[in-house]
Amino acid sequence: MIGALARLVLTRARTGHLPARERKLLERAEGALAPEAYAVLLAVSGDDRRRLPELIAGLSEEQRRSCVPHLKAWRALLREAWGRDTRPRRRALLVAGAGCHTGAAAAARWLASDDLGLLEPFDVHLLLTVLADRPAPWLGDVAHRLADRVRPDDAGRRWAHHALAERLVLLAGCPVPTGDGFVLAWVRERMFPERSLLWPGVAGGAPTPPRPSVVGVRIGTLVERLRADPFLDALVPRLFEVDGVGALLNGRGTAPGADGSSWSEALVDLAAEGRLERAALIDGCLSRLLRGGRPGELRAFLALLTALDPADDECAARATALLRLLPDAPSTVASFAQQRLAALDAAGRLDAGHLTEASRAVLFRPEKKLVRAQLAWLDAVARRDRDRAGAVVLAAADALGHEDTALQERALNLIGRHLRHAGEAVRGEPAAAAAALDPSLRPRAAELPGPAVSGGESTAPAEDVLPPVSEPAPMPPPPASAAEAAEEVNAVLTAAEAAEHSAAAVPRGPDPWAFERALDGLVRHAHRDRRGLVRALRPIVRAHPWHDHHDEWWGDAGAGELRFVVAVLCGEAPGDDPAAPGSEAVAHLRLQDLTPFGRVLAARLLEAAWRVVDDPPPFLLATPTTVDGRIDPAELVARLAEYERTGARPGPCDLDQALLRLDPAAVTPEVLAAAGRLDTPAGRRLCTWLAAGGPSPAEPVREVRTVRSVGHGTAVPRVVLSAPAPTVPCEPAPGFRRLLGAYDAPDRRNTSAWYSGVRLWPSVLPVHRELLALHLQPTLAAAADDGLRGGAALLPVLAEAGGAAGRAVHLGLAHALGARHPEDRIAAVDALLALAARGDLDAARLGRDVAETVSVGTVKPNRLLESLRQAAGAGAPGTVWSVLAAALPGLLTAEKPPRGLPDLLALGVECARGSGARGAVAEVTAVAARSDGGRLVRQARLLRDVLEPPAA
Repeated sequence: MIGALARLVLTRARTGHLPARERKLLERAEGALAPEAYAVLLAVSGDDRRRLPELIAGLSEEQRRSCVPHLKAWRALLREAWGRDTRPRRRALLVAGAGCHTGAAAAARWLASDDLGLLEPFDVHLLLTVLADRPAPWLGDVAHRLADRVRPDDAGRRWAHHALAERLVLLAGCPVPTGDGFVLAWVRERMFPERSLLWPGVAGGAPTPPRPSVVGVRIGTLVERLRADPFLDALVPRLFEVDGVGALLNGRGTAPGADGSSWSEALVDLAAEGRLERAALIDGCLSRLLRGGRPGELRAFLALLTALDPADDECAARATALLRLLPDAPSTVASFAQQRLAALDAAGRLDAGHLTEASRAVLFRPEKKLVRAQLAWLDAVARRDRDRAGAVVLAAADALGHEDTALQERALNLIGRHLRHAGEAVRGEPAAAAAALDPSLRPRAAELPGPAVSGGESTAPAEDVLPPVSEPAPMPPPPASAAEAAEEVNAVLTAAEAAEHSAAAVPRGPDPWAFERALDGLVRHAHRDRRGLVRALRPIVRAHPWHDHHDEWWGDAGAGELRFVVAVLCGEAPGDDPAAPGSEAVAHLRLQDLTPFGRVLAARLLEAAWRVVDDPPPFLLATPTTVDGRIDPAELVARLAEYERTGARPGPCDLDQALLRLDPAAVTPEVLAAAGRLDTPAGRRLCTWLAAGGPSPAEPVREVRTVRSVGHGTAVPRVVLSAPAPTVPCEPAPGFRRLLGAYDAPDRRNTSAWYSGVRLWPSVLPVHRELLALHLQPTLAAAADDGLRGGAALLPVLAEAGGAAGRAVHLGLAHALGARHPEDRIAAVDALLALAARGDLDAARLGRDVAETVSVGTVKPNRLLESLRQAAGAGAPGTVWSVLAAALPGLLTAEKPPRGLPDLLALGVECARGSGARGAVAEVTAVAARSDGGRLVRQARLLRDVLEPPAA
């Protein structure tokens, strides 16, 4: 007999409406399950979640296990029927499955799904109630398995899994999980606890009622939350061991005043109270700083160490660790260690050998501030204790080989001051080290006692060593079977999903050629055997559910939109003519806020999805023949001839994309003749395109415009280019009109570097890089004046693309050479060398662009200096000098010469000498003739003497 409670559930459920497939599942379950077990499924169907704990509590272990296969089948159905109306049943299924799984591993797998994020506070209370009657070891096992599912790369997305694992740990009273993902999620949740604080808690080994659903709830300050945190003691040591913690500790919302304290303040307060061990925090910070990493990751640990303010006794006990920070740590970390060691030395608590060790570590570093501080430390030691003058002179001699001439001069002055107190044993050593001095300083070094220093010999000028020019690799052959096409699609979708959930500044995503090959494979095999292709795609449909919307709906179209074509092929979405009125084709690909490149991709995908159902062509015309996106004109002629033979109809977007990929350099008279024999509108369109040589770009208009940053709203000036629409041989399809229309530089920062589909952009215009650079210029500029990480990621690809390299390419390169982040400056240097190797670099134009971008404040001279120095060190001093020769006139005659200009002149001396450059630069000569003796004038004189050597 079914109990009264089960009858009530049964009556309610049968009055509800369910889709046919779910009703059939319930009908099958009714005959297979005991009435008490069947009542659990009926409670799920009727959204009667409140009764689930009582219903499940009345089941035996065997009855619980009997429900599991039906719950799994139901869950699979709901995954394929994503929609708002299925949410209540999915939430109920999660609770029911957690209660019915009797094995800890199976229960953890059930709870590890993304459905956990759908639960509301009362649902979680039901879930914890269902689980609370399990033995403590079982709960602890589930908690640790669930915690292990929180990976470091998705700790922010899986906050619900972490929150549930925490509550299960408290229910079980088991040891705290300490996996990397769990630690990262713990740190994030303690900073931003608004979501999990709405969930029910655990007190006395039992779930507590959920808190009221109040938006923005934040209980106490950070230090108050940590003080009462039962996980604090177990997880604080892991803060110094898990990669990624530093970026979180130093992240948004953790600055002083955000909620009363920062992480560093909170941990210092807890150490002062005795809640945490101060020595352990100091040692943890030092160990993490010694392990190294990106400056943004280490900044939080340096802030904590600074806030702890170790006393002399604490520093003296850790002097060896502080010394180990000096050679390789970021400059801010090394500066902290240097200051503490200098303070110890001044107090007489540092071994004499440690000064020499510190000097050897610091004096070869490129950061001038550190070297100046070390020389000042050495000077103070020699002034304080004449007996140590010999050690000071020997240590300072290392700086005579520094790359910066000003620091060489400072070290030479230091040696000159203290050499007479150094003793006979060391007086000859500085003269030997002086061989590495800049030639302009060698006459002064020759006055030092010891071996004679050569005065002015220089090595013979050497030609630039530029990277080899390589041709793009051919495209792999198309997928030979439906199964192979499905594998290619799966690889693209997997890479696209990984990019969307990646914490990287610039999501990598699939390679453009892989996307094109997968799209062509779908079209080819839909034409040959659509049913077979659909069968091969079934595992992909299950692995990558179709949600009828893009996860990042506010972003641009990307490679993941390939799933829409799969959805149309498999009947999950309508494959309407995208141009037809009332088309039900997926809405997010028809939005108006897509970028011009996103519009092109969306138009191509909508067209392909419609064609694979309505009229599948034998293959796509636009599939590249090389991996960089180009199409050999002879191959496109052959493809159109095959279309003509089979009576296939080219898609307008497919044809236009193919035309934009044609390489004009590969057009021969034979190709033109073969194209002229095509007797179709598409063939005549191709002939017109080939005869015109493709689009003819218009001359851009250059101006300095005020733009506003999205991040903080500050208006900044920028050099921008706007351009009228290029002349196009044929009227483009609607999806291409914005890309091939007039371009007006935006008044806000462009964040296209954050779109996962941005890697596809160069393949849209593989031989029209000026047009591509025009659209990328806001992003390239933002890499310099707004700190946009990854803004220059596409620049090396742009340098190796086809077409003219004109104003837009060179202005973008000038911006990127002054990018804030090192990886973007490296990309700019690679692009500079690639352009020079291909003969596409206009050094005079780039130099003028550099001068103007520095003058308006977009590019900072110190960042520009790093990039140009790296390019010169890579074997291209002549190229760098040709850029500087064009940039220096504008920089030297500016109303307010920029800071760092003497360093650029010093680099010019090195590059001009190394490349054998000759010929006066009037502005350099004018500055060199000034009567003052400042560093700018001294460097100008050195450069003048190199460019205009006196007659023998």
